[in-house]
Amino acid sequence: MGKLTKWKSALAAMALGLAATAGMGIAQAQETIKVGVLHSLSGTMAISETTLKDAMLMLIEDQNAKGGLLGKKLEPVVVDPASDWPLFAEKARELISKEGVAVTFGCWTSVSRKSVLPVFEELNGMLFYPVQYEGEESSRNVFYTGAAPNQQAIPAVDYLLGEEGGEAKRIVLLGTDYVYPRTTNKILRSYLNAKGISDADIMENYTPFGHSDWQTIVAQVKEFASQGKKTAVVSTINGDANVPFYKELANQGIKAEDIPVVAFSVGEEELAGLDTGPLVGHLAAWNYFMSVDTPENADFIEKWHAFIKDEKRVTNDPMEAHYIGFKMWVQAVEQAGTTDVDAVRQAMYGQTVKNLTGGTAVMNTNHHLSKPVLIGEILEDGQFEIVSATDDVVVGDAWSDFIPESAKLTADWTYPWVCGNCEKPRF
Repeated sequence: MGKLTKWKSALAAMALGLAATAGMGIAQAQETIKVGVLHSLSGTMAISETTLKDAMLMLIEDQNAKGGLLGKKLEPVVVDPASDWPLFAEKARELISKEGVAVTFGCWTSVSRKSVLPVFEELNGMLFYPVQYEGEESSRNVFYTGAAPNQQAIPAVDYLLGEEGGEAKRIVLLGTDYVYPRTTNKILRSYLNAKGISDADIMENYTPFGHSDWQTIVAQVKEFASQGKKTAVVSTINGDANVPFYKELANQGIKAEDIPVVAFSVGEEELAGLDTGPLVGHLAAWNYFMSVDTPENADFIEKWHAFIKDEKRVTNDPMEAHYIGFKMWVQAVEQAGTTDVDAVRQAMYGQTVKNLTGGTAVMNTNHHLSKPVLIGEILEDGQFEIVSATDDVVVGDAWSDFIPESAKLTADWTYPWVCGNCEKPRF
């Protein structure tokens, strides 16, 4: 055999080897269904997001114990975008293009969701987003399982303005400086104006992520509340900034009976590291509280404690949103008989899951859930006593009726409509 022939034979053998290796990789990939988990495990949002990663691992483990999905095991692919918004986009692209995930569960802040949105739309990925947000968005590649403003912010303000909430006449809007607080407060300001609250009776303030010095701002709130009108605070402060904020409320003696604070991003997990004694009576608005007494919730909590091996670990609203979204995705995959994103998307519409608070969650064609709205008071043990609840589930709105340019829009992703920002049909 000549040198040229030997060289060709070696090349052929190498090619066969590479092909075999690639074939093994493809076969290996086909043996599992990969599920992306895109939550910050470090940085300012880790206080809220780490537990959502743990919740997803529990849900995946539980599904695998039931036999997996379509005859395959689910394989979690966990990445840490580290509370770095551009890094969220990089990690999302990695999950879809490199890891080949069938679906991703993740993000907390709206700025992280806005960061990954072009990636999911470009690559036709599927994201389940589990946290309350400002609305004003509708993507065919995202299912929004957290609360829209009409499922949290609006009912919370109604409570504060009503007799049960103390009939507030002045409102302080405190938020972290990014899209969710600013857009939510734009909606709330319009809503408050419609309810007879003038701009002079609305104080609005924004602080950076991780803000720690609240002394001046809390003093300004006290001054604003000292002018003879019942005052309440609506908080869209996110992440670990909540810890020094609530400590400063206690330091300055702000009690719930004097100036109630209703929070949209503080739940059981955020309170776990605080002395909640001085915070008793302050409020939070969610669609779920750990204290809800239902068989479904008791089972969820029992499984959570068994999985996490810590009886003191709490559950919270975004965990329930992941629970609902994951179960709906599993049902949709089973119905479609495939993990193909387009097929699963169509199968998602009308999916129902018994929520953990009683009643049934429904996925609507605008990619938002029907959910109950609950308002809870902080108790000394860091749990919440439910003081208000809707009689039935509320359908989430993608577009707010209180922003003029949005009020005329609707979202409906079922064929042949397939539009997230179309004008509402006129009859």
